[in-house]
Amino acid sequence: MPTTLAAGFGTLDWVVVGGYLLLLLLSGIYFARKEPEGSQEYFLAGRRMPAWAVACSILASTLSVATFIGVPETTYADAGNLTYLSTNIGGLLAILIVAYVFIPRFFRENVTTVYELLDRRFGHHAKRAASAAFMLGRVFASGARVYIAAIPLAMILFGPENAKEPAYLIGAITVLSIVAILYTLVGGIASVIYTDVIQTVVLLGAILAGVIMLWLRIPASASDIISTLSAPTLQTAAGAVTGASKLTILDFSLDLSKGFALPAALTGFTLLNLAAYGTDHDMAQRMLTCKNAVQGGRSAIAAICMGIPVVLLFLVIGLLLFVFYKSPQLMGDAAPGYQPADKDVLLTFVMREFPGGLSGLMVAGLFAVGLGSLNSAINAMAATFVKDFYIPFNPGKSESHFLSVSRWAVAGWGILLGGFAILCIYWVRSNPKTTLLDFALGVMAFAYSGLLAVFLCAIFTRRGNGTSAIAALVTGFVVVVLLQPVFWLGLASAFPGLIPNAPATGHTVASLKAAFPMLQLAFPWHMVIGTVLAFAVCFSGSPRSYASPQA
Repeated sequence: MPTTLAAGFGTLDWVVVGGYLLLLLLSGIYFARKEPEGSQEYFLAGRRMPAWAVACSILASTLSVATFIGVPETTYADAGNLTYLSTNIGGLLAILIVAYVFIPRFFRENVTTVYELLDRRFGHHAKRAASAAFMLGRVFASGARVYIAAIPLAMILFGPENAKEPAYLIGAITVLSIVAILYTLVGGIASVIYTDVIQTVVLLGAILAGVIMLWLRIPASASDIISTLSAPTLQTAAGAVTGASKLTILDFSLDLSKGFALPAALTGFTLLNLAAYGTDHDMAQRMLTCKNAVQGGRSAIAAICMGIPVVLLFLVIGLLLFVFYKSPQLMGDAAPGYQPADKDVLLTFVMREFPGGLSGLMVAGLFAVGLGSLNSAINAMAATFVKDFYIPFNPGKSESHFLSVSRWAVAGWGILLGGFAILCIYWVRSNPKTTLLDFALGVMAFAYSGLLAVFLCAIFTRRGNGTSAIAALVTGFVVVVLLQPVFWLGLASAFPGLIPNAPATGHTVASLKAAFPMLQLAFPWHMVIGTVLAFAVCFSGSPRSYASPQA
């Protein structure tokens, strides 16, 4: 596979990226200089992590490459606006429930993985089923992020013209997977958390550089920029676009195909964040490394509060890119002589417009969010596999043995994430109109809907048992699958005539959505429907008594 470095990425940029990677390596070695004493130390860091560091680590994990590339894309699009910011309402509601209900419960139960709570509530089989659901869902979610992170890496290594070709994307995915595995192996969760602090600093520096650089390249006053963006009719390079102001934050529309409207923010995004912070061990593991529940809850609240202005900066970058590329009346003679594809706009600007060194800083920031979310996912999946599956079936082994198994698990999960990322290449190609942000967020609902339903039943009710909990996990997954246009596209193609009203030939996602209104639902509503139905299934089981270790 020939390598042609992307135009505009020069020697100084490589020096910056190389310096970042060297800093990452040295920091990992420094923070991991003390060998963990066992799997408990490897996965919980002795419950001695400071809340501020955990907050930075949570922030680094939530801000994936999908945020870096996908969020600016939402405001850059002709009909795009700031409504994605309103989804933080659901995030704030969810994090308060996690901080004051979920985390204290986990600490009282003295769990290493959050699924041990389900063991005491519903039994061993329910715990292992939930752990398996988490691992499957995390492969989906983190594998999608590996795929998205591979796009800019492929642009740098093989040139923009080759970045979307499967062979080059597979090469970039391989590189990312190997790097993530190697530095996750070193020192466990403590090393991951402290390294994430560095990742956060690099990320913030890159975002601010992007905003400042864009602002300086636009020869218009702030008032003119705001006036243009707030107008209901926009004059773009391609013609007039009529719609809501691009500065709209709250969309009160009841259209269920809109993923960032206020009803979706208050329902689907509340559930999505509740599942992410309270039932996904990738996030919850960090909070469990704090010395007590209060510190764990504070770290989660601080993380989501820090994330709001960061997300706003990404949205502002998208707005400024809109002005730079699509507002010739403001740019005048400084208007660029080319138009990038919507999904490549930020990367195109970085590669073609940034001076030497700053392009490297932006790419380093992109890798910071990519590797930050990837290494934490690998560590969390390894912790869940070892604690919930391997140790119960291999009692009496030494701590050094379990530590060795933990590291082998890290390598195994890293390989699986890379494999799923390769599948995402073809998944996205089947539905090209899906934005990267929608894709990254949407895949989380497959496991989250069932997991959240089971945890809600376990924590807030006395109903349910092992059988109903497992049935609920299956229900959540199946419901979300049935709401995917891609699933029905494959079914209609494989079995012509099987689906009533489906197009007889030339099946497309768009034609199936037109035939079946349920397939037009935005991804937050998948979470709502899946969670409600799965909760009803879990709740239907007769109560199973249990004894808390603190009772």
